[in-house]
Amino acid sequence: MNKQTVMVAILVALAVGGGGGYWFASRMAPDAMSTAGDAKQERKALFYRNPMNPAITSPVPAQDEMGMDYIPVYADDNTPKERKALFYRNPMNPAITSPVPAQDEMGMDYIPVYADEDNAGDAPAGTVKIDPVTVQNIGVRTAIVEQRTLSRHIRAVGRVAYNEERLSRLHPKTEGWIKELRIDKTGSPVKKNDILLSIYAPQLVASQEEYLLAMKSKQILADSPFDDIRQGAIDLEKTARERLELLDMAEHQIRELERTHEIKKYLHIHSPFNGIAIKIGAREGQYVTPKTELYMLADLSKIWVYVDIYEYELPWITVGDQVEMELTGVPGRVFTGRLAYIYPYAEARTRTIRVRLVFDNKELLLKPDMFAEVSIAASRQIAAVVVPAEAVVRSGTREQVFVVRGAGKFEPREVKIGITTSGVTQILTGLKVGEEVVTSSQFLIDSESKLREATAKMMEILNAGQGDNNSASVFDDMSMDDMSMDDMSMDDMSPEKAK
Repeated sequence: MNKQTVMVAILVALAVGGGGGYWFASRMAPDAMSTAGDAKQERKALFYRNPMNPAITSPVPAQDEMGMDYIPVYADDNTPKERKALFYRNPMNPAITSPVPAQDEMGMDYIPVYADEDNAGDAPAGTVKIDPVTVQNIGVRTAIVEQRTLSRHIRAVGRVAYNEERLSRLHPKTEGWIKELRIDKTGSPVKKNDILLSIYAPQLVASQEEYLLAMKSKQILADSPFDDIRQGAIDLEKTARERLELLDMAEHQIRELERTHEIKKYLHIHSPFNGIAIKIGAREGQYVTPKTELYMLADLSKIWVYVDIYEYELPWITVGDQVEMELTGVPGRVFTGRLAYIYPYAEARTRTIRVRLVFDNKELLLKPDMFAEVSIAASRQIAAVVVPAEAVVRSGTREQVFVVRGAGKFEPREVKIGITTSGVTQILTGLKVGEEVVTSSQFLIDSESKLREATAKMMEILNAGQGDNNSASVFDDMSMDDMSMDDMSMDDMSPEKAK
């Protein structure tokens, strides 16, 4: 078999196949068209919507009428008084002209709305159905509802301050004169039990003499046959010793007095803890009374930091949260502390709430009145249901999201929101994990949803009217002529007519 014979056979086979396909398609086309026609006949329009203004509807098929005047074309060389139009041009098609004033007439059929497209079945009111092409054109994006642990870092400016629990103000318990001032400079470091000063106080001298006499009496009456006398001597000694302690006489001086029986003319005042002297209120030779503040001491081993936070940050923080702090005066160091207290009031001028932080300061690097940058690791919200923050539509007094119910089908759902952080919003009620929500173009969908919801309410009224034999349909007495704008002129809208 030569090549020419093979080519002829192939051409014949292609011709036979093409003819058979055409015959089969011609036989099936009427059936397909008939099926489509039947399906279309089964769909009954609920109402018809104006394509230019969706708020305008009609119970029967109608056509939108919109007329636009032709644009006059003038000669350039005519004066204003002699100005006369050469001809008139169609505003929609400049190629169409008229020698006399005319009007373009353009009619657009109302769009039918079917039962399966407008909240039919179990879909909630306001559910929107959009064809996939439109969904793509308006840029609809979605996201899945997730469950995660939310956390947030609150940044603020803090001020370092003294630890009020570690401040001490020293006053003498009796009148006297300062003999020796050992700590005489503000800011000087002191250690626990260090001698701060020596004081001569006549009352302390007298109290020492009484204590020595009580000790001697106890010794003499120790062998007395009367129990009351012996016990009285013991109680007298005890009382005299307690008086010295109440006058702040140091324990080592009392023991030395008991051992040597020599009265101490000058008594010492000691530091109660390790710290610094931030205020000195007396000098050598000065006469002092119990009202005189001799020293103000501060223990800086633990420091406080005050931070002001805003009201919207308050739900995040709790006592015990971890805190990090950086200071310009201590570069390269990050100090770790905790949130110790949340003050129960707000600042009237700034509308902020003060919180107190506690830091260790054994190296004394943190100094009161320094400013610091603080980061509070706010308490975590465990197993929170979240959506992207942009998915929430805030309309009026409620918040809602649009849930994807199918291809091109979006359901509006009211939700209760919690906290927002890092681009996500917590959903307290209204959504379940795994549902899909709209994150972009939802405002366009929201507009259509409100229109659908209003339409659904209108149809409920319409169906109720049709079900009542004694009441007529809402649209029975409303014709297209009644809804036409032709009967309403600008004269009817004038102030005189309005009156």
